[in-house]
Amino acid sequence: MAARRKGMAHQERVRVADTAVGLGIAAMTLGLVAMAIAMSPPPKLSAPPAAVGPTATAALRLAAAPDGSPSSRGAAAPPSASPSTDPVTPTARATTASARFAGGLLIADRGNDRLLIVTDTGHIVWTFPGPKSLPAGQAFSADDAFIAPDGRTIVANDEQHQVIDRIDIATRRLTWQYGTYDQLGSGPGRLHTPDDAYPLANGDIVVADIRNCRILEIAPSKTIVRQWGRTGVCVDHPPQTYAMPNGDTPLPDGGLLITEITGSRVVRLRSNGDVVFDVHVPVAYPSDAHLAADGSILVVDYASPGAIVRMSPTGRILWRYRVASGRGALDHPSLAIQLPNGTIALNDDFRDRVIVIDPRTDRIVWQYGTTGRPGRRPGYLNVPDGIDVVPAGTIPGVG
Repeated sequence: MAARRKGMAHQERVRVADTAVGLGIAAMTLGLVAMAIAMSPPPKLSAPPAAVGPTATAALRLAAAPDGSPSSRGAAAPPSASPSTDPVTPTARATTASARFAGGLLIADRGNDRLLIVTDTGHIVWTFPGPKSLPAGQAFSADDAFIAPDGRTIVANDEQHQVIDRIDIATRRLTWQYGTYDQLGSGPGRLHTPDDAYPLANGDIVVADIRNCRILEIAPSKTIVRQWGRTGVCVDHPPQTYAMPNGDTPLPDGGLLITEITGSRVVRLRSNGDVVFDVHVPVAYPSDAHLAADGSILVVDYASPGAIVRMSPTGRILWRYRVASGRGALDHPSLAIQLPNGTIALNDDFRDRVIVIDPRTDRIVWQYGTTGRPGRRPGYLNVPDGIDVVPAGTIPGVG
């Protein structure tokens, strides 16, 4: 799972600054020097780039500085922003691949305005959109995407265009949309920076409406059937109010795990809305917390260098991954999930890759995307912003 975002703000994962309205994205010259490439980190694109590749996307990239101000990846580029000199194919570092993604891995490839499903061996077996996938006049730029429990549809939140989309996997067509395209708001049928739109088993969708400081459950009829938080009241006081929530992970018991940007907090709710815990997480910019198999909290730090933290509900650090430089360094990771074998899959947004880390060794054991080199052809990504493990059999012939 900003102006991952254009015109970013530190107070939201969407990286949309309060002053972003009306700003044009300044073009910048890509200067190639011996050990680093000067380019800004990627935003949410207001329009598809005219060409694909590092040169075309460099002028569109902005970073979220800790104080919320735009920062450039160009001036004194850190090692985490440097491109790999040895492009890594998905198979080059893969181990025990057959047990990792039985049905493939869904990737929201934000900078390329697409979704794709790749296998363990790096083959692309499904993509969206196609020629007739979208309503006339609409573009697509998914931030996150998740497979519905019935395995027939994908739900994607397009926070750049203020909508949530449901996509039929078989036909690759958009079949349902909530929100008013390209119009933000807080009233009926309006959203303001929707994030992490999860499909539920009953057909509803739950979404973190970041700038409205609320979480909504929306029925197929487009009726809001439940709301957590008070619209526009951006204060951490669960269960009444929440401060810029960017994560709303559904839990097996019917509750939610809510991630709040402001104050760096994670809140677990029961199905009736009662608070199980409300804990501070030791990261600058928490993004899309999940529960690990043992009930601990897994959350990333959307920063550079980024980090992954696993901690107990009482706040004890159980594991932390943070590498300052080199191939292992992270640059604005936005979502990490634990796989059944205990490894951690995550999208490393501004290094243009999805990786799997073994927490026993702190080593990258699988990768799709070429480190620091955005692109569209097979083996390349451009600001991958969301992932989901695809159940076996969802795509015919896979798993």
